Amino acid sequence: MTHTKSVLPLEGVTVVSLEHAIAAPLATRHLADLGARVIKVERPGVGDFARAYDHRVDGLASHFVWVNRSKESLTLDLKQPEAQAILMQLLAGADVLVQNLAPGAAARLGLSFEALAPKHPKLIVCDISGYGEGGPYTHKKAYDLLIQSESGFLSITGTPEEQVKAGISIADIAAGMYAYSNILGALIERGRTGHGRRIEIAMIDAMVEWMNFPLYYAYKGQEPPSRTGASHATIYPYGPFLAGDGRTVMLGLQNEREWAVFCEKVLNDAALATDVRFASNALRTSNRDALRALIEQTFASVSADEVIARLDAADIANAHVSTMNDIWTHPQLEARKRWTSVDSPAGPLPVLQPPGMGGDHPAYMGPVPALGAHTDAILAELGYADRAAELRDRKVV
Repeated sequence: MTHTKSVLPLEGVTVVSLEHAIAAPLATRHLADLGARVIKVERPGVGDFARAYDHRVDGLASHFVWVNRSKESLTLDLKQPEAQAILMQLLAGADVLVQNLAPGAAARLGLSFEALAPKHPKLIVCDISGYGEGGPYTHKKAYDLLIQSESGFLSITGTPEEQVKAGISIADIAAGMYAYSNILGALIERGRTGHGRRIEIAMIDAMVEWMNFPLYYAYKGQEPPSRTGASHATIYPYGPFLAGDGRTVMLGLQNEREWAVFCEKVLNDAALATDVRFASNALRTSNRDALRALIEQTFASVSADEVIARLDAADIANAHVSTMNDIWTHPQLEARKRWTSVDSPAGPLPVLQPPGMGGDHPAYMGPVPALGAHTDAILAELGYADRAAELRDRKVV
């Protein structure tokens, strides 16, 4: 059988991004995964400040490696008119502009959709900010943890004693993924209308969208979901339970049929299913402390692996509580060949194929760029080859 190289869906699309941190870089990295050319504009000598978050990946920053593969790095000091002229020339051949500069900064540089659309009617402009335009929070600083707090996420996350933030930058990730999906939609729309449009993504909009279940749960002043650690706030048993070897098993029940099976085949106590304290999910949730004690009393005589074997035999959903070291060698990821590699200034690095890609349709996996690695090539492409050294000496690039 003859195999031909798959054509990535965004080949031929050029994205210019004035980006830093996570939200915008994550959106554009996903566009690059699909074959788009992504030109990342960075400050000369400094670059995206996420480059300096840490040095955990053979000297490179963990966040930066994650969201910046497959991009071209162009350094421009946009405070200088010549750098602005280079950027405008670059935008003349671009399909998408993405920016998550400070509120108002892009407009001051003449990079608003309103300023660009008359000259570039097909250009899609995606603006990412903390709170969006309009309203009293327009110019308020917004970092991931602050949006987790402002959106109400912290109020339902943690233990009864303490609010706890998510261990990853979920507000940034939410905003980045909505930017990515909206850009894809705008590209399809442009194919029908011939016109670009503006996309505005506010981190608070993204996080409050994700908060809709607890919002509706607390509808019209009802009690909101309580903070219950790693357990589900409104379904029980659903969460972590300690086994006899000191390890933790995660399990979850969804309905009364599973509750009966769990009692009979996992706890070896079929009568518990009709105990009046636990006869419905609402009662089990209300009496979770007593039920936890009974479950962990049974689990105390067996190891975590034995508990998981019982749960699997009973077809009860369960999971290991994996560590970061576990994930690097997770058997499911290995069996599905989810790992590949990319080049970087530190040498080859392992990376995951993005969801939905791999196998016969792998993502584009270009290198993680060094700061300004593509400046000379892009300048030559724009007709500045004979001036590159001069522009660099004057710190324009």
